[in-house]
Amino acid sequence: MNVNQRVVGVLHKLVVAGAALSAIAFTAQAQVQSTTKMEHGAAEQSVKVERGEVVYVSGNDLVVKMEDGEIRHFPNVPDSARISVDGKDLSIHDLKPGMKLQRTTVTSTTPRMVTTVKTVTGKVFHVNPPNSVILTMENGKNQSFKIPKGQKFTIDGKETDAFNLKKGMKVSAQQVTESPETVVSHEVTRTGTMPPPPPAPTPDLPILIVFVPVHAAPAEIASAEPEPTTLPKTGSNLPLLGVLGTFSLALGLALKATRKLRFSV
Repeated sequence: MNVNQRVVGVLHKLVVAGAALSAIAFTAQAQVQSTTKMEHGAAEQSVKVERGEVVYVSGNDLVVKMEDGEIRHFPNVPDSARISVDGKDLSIHDLKPGMKLQRTTVTSTTPRMVTTVKTVTGKVFHVNPPNSVILTMENGKNQSFKIPKGQKFTIDGKETDAFNLKKGMKVSAQQVTESPETVVSHEVTRTGTMPPPPPAPTPDLPILIVFVPVHAAPAEIASAEPEPTTLPKTGSNLPLLGVLGTFSLALGLALKATRKLRFSV
């Protein structure tokens, strides 16, 4: 037999031995019956609402200005994330700057108690109280078990501890473990509203010019004062007499000159 044949033979034996050990382990494990029960407590819920406005969106990157003024960057938003806007499911690629977004997260916290009961039945092959016991299972295979602190065994309908076990006794034991757990679930709802439309441009309207006539205030007509019929008390007749005398003298000189001219001719 050459080296290769020896190697193949050893590998074949290892495979067969491994299969046998797997079968033994499976059979032995099959002799242990296990049941699990879960009891749920009252669930507690908390609601968190976050609001913001889209500032920038490019590809799968989103920047939102939150309600408190904080700027938050959401990189690599998956295409599967949906936002309900006016009854339509939009993706990250449908968002526009100015859109109002709201994310509502409902967190449910539910306590529960997981109770596991393992039942083992077999004949005592060897016992090392109070730590371990080897039982011969129904399939004739031996299996070693650690004895939990305070573990009780049932023999002929009576309970006893590990110190009273004897070889050949048929015993049945149950191991009960209780494990408290907390189940947390999140439900996220995303909604939004479109930005308001831009204001319509103001139409070019003709300019209406209204002329308002200005009415001038009527001028006040000054009433002419009547001329005095009599001279004021401070006046006198001397100026008038002087004028009349001068006129008479001039008239006399003119007549005299006329006469001389007539006689000389």
